[in-house]
Amino acid sequence: MTIALPDIAATEALGRRIADLLEPGDIVALSGGLGAGKTTLARAILSALGHRGEVPSPTFTIVQTYDPPSVRLPVVHADFYRLNSADELEELGIDEYREGAAMLAEWPEQVGGFSHDPRCLSIALETADAGRMAIARPGADWLSRWR
Repeated sequence: MTIALPDIAATEALGRRIADLLEPGDIVALSGGLGAGKTTLARAILSALGHRGEVPSPTFTIVQTYDPPSVRLPVVHADFYRLNSADELEELGIDEYREGAAMLAEWPEQVGGFSHDPRCLSIALETADAGRMAIARPGADWLSRWR
């Protein structure tokens, strides 16, 4: 499914849609080149979940967590840009972070991706003539929710 994102309002609307459907254990895998809007969409999702503070890009920290009551459910925001393989996820303890939380994963391809996971909603962001576009690929567990 392709979704036009001509402006920030459209990105925020997509963020609200994802946030409304997000459950613990889900993964939202955000891919695209530099400047494609991955962090912008992650911020929109977190805002729609109730977060009102700053949302720094986790490029250097790799993992940033958000917990209730500032958000509706626990969220792990991860940026795997600086990683080289899935083996590094174990070193980071990503499974412990994800326990009972949803994960927003930027640059998932750096660690082998998550498209094999039925709880994964993959979103590829691309620049377009009028802003950006999102190409959504819902995993099996998202199919009944994502319409």
